[in-house]
Amino acid sequence: MLRVRIAAVGRLAARAPERALIDDYLARFAQTGRALGLGPAEVVEVEDRRGGGRLAEAALLGRAVPEGAAVIALDERGRLLSSPDFAAALGRWRDDGRSDAVALIGGADGLDPALRDRADLVVSFGAMVWPHMLARVMLAEQLYRAATILAGSPYHRA
Repeated sequence: MLRVRIAAVGRLAARAPERALIDDYLARFAQTGRALGLGPAEVVEVEDRRGGGRLAEAALLGRAVPEGAAVIALDERGRLLSSPDFAAALGRWRDDGRSDAVALIGGADGLDPALRDRADLVVSFGAMVWPHMLARVMLAEQLYRAATILAGSPYHRA
């Protein structure tokens, strides 16, 4: 079973509209992924209250990464992946016996380069910069989409 964690800098308000979308997609991911050896997924939020910048955020994010986990860094300099390619990466990690995958979303200044460089996969959602809260929603949807692709569901039409 490949458990998935989204580790993100910043706190999302309990009543934020993005929270409902994230919760919905992650619930769908858990339901679809269970039979495939994927999930559940959780969100871990970290916050640097001392203002230490990317280095301090990297230390906090690093604590959210279990030993041996596959690490996905979301970064504007990352690779543009198709949804099937993203699904294939998750499936490969699962098949290789990894028990955890962690997607990292940095703060306003992005991820510390040392943290980004240790990632197994660095992914970009395109040339445009997205608000970090929307990046969480987009990632949660892509996790669900990946599970449906691996399940052969018609949700993904390509």
